[in-house]
Amino acid sequence: MADKDSPKRSRRGSGAITLRDVAKLAGVAPITASRAINTPGQVSADVRRKVDEAVARTGYVPNRVAGGLASARSRLIAAVVPSTVVSVFNETIEALNATLFDAGYQLMLGQSSYSPEREEQLLEAIIGRRPDGIFLTGILPPGKGRTRLLASGIPVVETWDLTPTPIDMLIGFSHAAIGDAVARFLWAKGHRRLALVRAEDDRAGRRAQAFQAAVAQAGGAPVIDINVGAVRTLRSGRDAMGRLLEQAAASGGVDAVFCSSDLLALGVMTEARARGLAVPGDVAIVGFGDVPFVSDMVPALTTVRINGAEIGERAARCLMARADGQAVEPRTVDVGFSIIERDSA
Repeated sequence: MADKDSPKRSRRGSGAITLRDVAKLAGVAPITASRAINTPGQVSADVRRKVDEAVARTGYVPNRVAGGLASARSRLIAAVVPSTVVSVFNETIEALNATLFDAGYQLMLGQSSYSPEREEQLLEAIIGRRPDGIFLTGILPPGKGRTRLLASGIPVVETWDLTPTPIDMLIGFSHAAIGDAVARFLWAKGHRRLALVRAEDDRAGRRAQAFQAAVAQAGGAPVIDINVGAVRTLRSGRDAMGRLLEQAAASGGVDAVFCSSDLLALGVMTEARARGLAVPGDVAIVGFGDVPFVSDMVPALTTVRINGAEIGERAARCLMARADGQAVEPRTVDVGFSIIERDSA
């Protein structure tokens, strides 16, 4: 049952959490609540405590741009992405930006570097500027950031993942389905000694778990799992392949590797060839993302293709429609994926 003293939370146009709501919950006048937030030295410690507690309960973030004008339109969309360096997300960002620009909107981009803490800081800054919509890469877990987004009333689209409980709108695909499909693809090619090279993030982890489960279900040996941590570079891919080959030497070798990104796959392939291994004759390699350069590699990289442009364009249109007060249906879209078979597998 909802707390009867908590203000109702809703989407844009139907009552986002306001300073007046915070003041009512704290039992003070709106002007007093404003002073407690903006010039805390002008109020007593007891008032500051009450207002701080009300802010924490509601997730309220002050409107730094519009000055409290509920009707203000910024024509600004904010996006938070993990990375923009040789990134699988670049196609999505380009399509998002192009669609928004053609409609007279501007895109504000923040990079989280795969850090939940940094993502939360970015979201607080973004909400305070009251954009017309917010684009997120991935699913935002329960916590302060999610609470603040719900309280803000700003339209939100989460992308590059699927969940039954999105904040608002969702455009993505199943990472578990990808892991399962790649394992079955390699198994069908006759590979029996499979391995993973992956970065440390939730989405890569779900692909890895599904990959391992599919191999186990097929009766395969345990999958060697090399985690490179937060460093996603060609060098870390090379180092991971070195570690993988050392581990595999004690268990009969390895004949196929699924990497959590194309950049890691390039590092794995480079190290394999530096050690005299033929790709795919001795070891097959599969990446993730289908970034532009992989089709021109020698051998060309087999990888998982996501239609990033479709995600970006759909997200832009959904956010602009919601900013204009229009309903968006369906609220969840699964864009799927495809395995692009090339020479490396």
